[in-house]
Amino acid sequence: MGSVIENNEKTLHPVFSLRWNVFKSKNLKKVLSGTLSILLCLLLWQALTQFKINLGIVNFSNVPTPIEVVQAIVQFFQLPIAMAHLRASILRVLVGFALAGFVGVGLGLLIGQYKRVSTFLLAPLEVLRPIPAVAWIPLAILIFPSSEASMIFITFIGALFPILLNTVHGVEAIDPRLIASAKSLGASEISILREVVIPGALPNITTGLSIGMGTCWFCLVTAEMISGQLGIGYFTWESFTLQNYSSIVVGMLLIGGLGMLSSALVRWVGKKFTPWYQLRKS
Repeated sequence: MGSVIENNEKTLHPVFSLRWNVFKSKNLKKVLSGTLSILLCLLLWQALTQFKINLGIVNFSNVPTPIEVVQAIVQFFQLPIAMAHLRASILRVLVGFALAGFVGVGLGLLIGQYKRVSTFLLAPLEVLRPIPAVAWIPLAILIFPSSEASMIFITFIGALFPILLNTVHGVEAIDPRLIASAKSLGASEISILREVVIPGALPNITTGLSIGMGTCWFCLVTAEMISGQLGIGYFTWESFTLQNYSSIVVGMLLIGGLGMLSSALVRWVGKKFTPWYQLRKS
């Protein structure tokens, strides 16, 4: 018996070793290609700004160089209010995203699963969906008593529709035979929703949440520029009014970096909850 186990281990070990090597090589290629693309962008940026390229339509004479931006980043984190800006923006995004996830996934499951709910709710939601988040800002200021609530609402609106639509599409893509089989076995509506619909739609829900997180940052910064007194968007707009161009780029990079990291975190959590889908993709 022991010899059989040892032989199996010897047989399986090269397979796992090969898979691990392939996994490492794929990740290494991704890291190297990503690093190379960033370096090329930085070199292009440095060349365009250092030589003050003016193409007529596009002028880089007043654009700060990467070195100036790095210096501005150091200066930003030396500000006493720097952490307050970051904390305010992150908190608004988290609250707006959590509300959008709860409402978007909940409504998406109902709309995708039940035709009557779809007929009743989808039409007004489709009317509201094309309205940009910027257009909601005046109404949000009128509706909500505080600017904080209005900014969270704008963030919520921006993230809601990507989450909602991806959830609906995920539910609609489920094989009807799976639901029919569950019903034939006597499963209740709640059991079908929990055991069939939600797991089947989870990959699409994860995609919607990832897109919604990115949209959160886009909408939040717009709201902070107009009605905020703290936050990265407010800092970026204040830098523009003071003609501090390096700080404008700092704000842009902070927004991009935080948006990228938060979306990557959502995707990572989604992968942990959908191991069967990841195996099928690989």
